[in-house]
Amino acid sequence: MNTFQKDLLTVNVYESRTEMGEAAAADIKACILSLLQTKETINMIFAAAPSQNEVLYALATDKEIPWNRVNAFHMDEYIGLSADAPQGFGNFLKEHIFGLADFKSVSYINVSASDAEAECERYAALLEKHPTDIVVMGIGENGHIAFNDPPVADFKDPKAVKPVELDEVCRNQQVNDGCFARLEDVPKTAITLTVPTLFAGDHLFCIVPARTKARAVKATLCDEINEKCPATVLRRHESAILYLDGDSSSLL
Repeated sequence: MNTFQKDLLTVNVYESRTEMGEAAAADIKACILSLLQTKETINMIFAAAPSQNEVLYALATDKEIPWNRVNAFHMDEYIGLSADAPQGFGNFLKEHIFGLADFKSVSYINVSASDAEAECERYAALLEKHPTDIVVMGIGENGHIAFNDPPVADFKDPKAVKPVELDEVCRNQQVNDGCFARLEDVPKTAITLTVPTLFAGDHLFCIVPARTKARAVKATLCDEINEKCPATVLRRHESAILYLDGDSSSLL
């Protein structure tokens, strides 16, 4: 492992994707156990994407984590998919961790909500009641965090959760990840937790494997901190760690 600092952000680089995922899961577990020494319950937000498969598997299968003291949330969801659509992020997380571990509670964004604004308000109220301790997240090919693509990202967003239009790079990523067969199938709108909502988490663990993310990783670490690459905001967080593999770090 190679470790370095960029502004406030700690960056850990591993040779393999598997090693990266296991290391991130071990650090997240340690953070959970440390927080639970002084708190009865904690609140966690999870990203839903194939890039998170290794870390989610390691966490879900760890029998030493007291998940019954953890309230779980997810950070974004498409608008307009059917409730049972496998591409739904809630369904992805249910398959990969929410349905495998005995959480105290799991709060889903409603993928088939008829009123997106009302659903955003409902979910924002839940998050306000459960201040975020840990965020497990990734970075998109366009540098997005959650569905805060460059055209809609706002580091000072007044909203906690909002509906957004997805840019084409983001939608193409869903095809590249194998979630949809073609671009035309990818929804054009979604609900996302905003940048300030994610940034408000006490501890951020950002897991980013694969060569398709190499340009976004370089921009995250080398570009000016602004909404042109939303992930650059991670460099301002006092407790954030970025996990990379050999492929995603190849342009550094």
